[in-house]
Amino acid sequence: MSLFSDNIRALRTKDKISQEKIAQSLQITRGRYVKYEDGTSEPPYNILKKIAHYFHLSIDLLLSVDVRKIDIQDLLKLENNRLILPIQVDQAGENFIEVVTQKVKAGYLNGYADPEYIENLQQISLPFLGPGKHRGFPIEGDSMPPHEDGSIVIGRYVENLGEVQDGKTYILITKSEGMVYKRLNKNKKNALVLESDNNFYPNYEVKVSDILEIWEYTCNIGRSDKKYETNDIESLKSMILELKKDIHTIKSTT
Repeated sequence: MSLFSDNIRALRTKDKISQEKIAQSLQITRGRYVKYEDGTSEPPYNILKKIAHYFHLSIDLLLSVDVRKIDIQDLLKLENNRLILPIQVDQAGENFIEVVTQKVKAGYLNGYADPEYIENLQQISLPFLGPGKHRGFPIEGDSMPPHEDGSIVIGRYVENLGEVQDGKTYILITKSEGMVYKRLNKNKKNALVLESDNNFYPNYEVKVSDILEIWEYTCNIGRSDKKYETNDIESLKSMILELKKDIHTIKSTT
């Protein structure tokens, strides 16, 4: 027996659906479907995809999570059944915000679609953020001032690429780069240009097919109160402006 076979049997039994009815929906014989439930055969990808759509759950969930241990009603379903996210609320009915700390960041790329992983993340509540699914992500490095290394950026989940706006900042979860926080530009047909606010770092592209999740910036949680220092280019600009003012003052007094 496999977790997958246990899951589809549990889902079918819970909804009181016959094996014959599911087999007809999948356009296969009942005998073939029975083998999937008893674990003696594994479905090919095209059938696996049909089964996931039939039960309105992600393939990740059917293969890796025991659905008997979670409440399906407490899961947020995202577009095309690509993945699902658990929703937990506080006593006032507000959604909790899961925070991906530095300690568990490395596991997010594998656990983003796993309800058990998500439910074990630290949680906070920020009612002022308004509607939408929010999550917190850690910031590394100095590429996006004034956000500092160790700060937490809260993002709202973006359900489709059409919501992304040029010039705004987003947390991207990608297959190749992992977790990054950048300012986005959509001037490429099948790619996004990622821009750093620190001019020291060059822009680069990420293919749309490489993106797993996009979260739009909503607020920042930082612990440092040190004064933000401008970079060398900004300092040079300020010096030039001050020099122009001095020259203008000298000319006006002579």
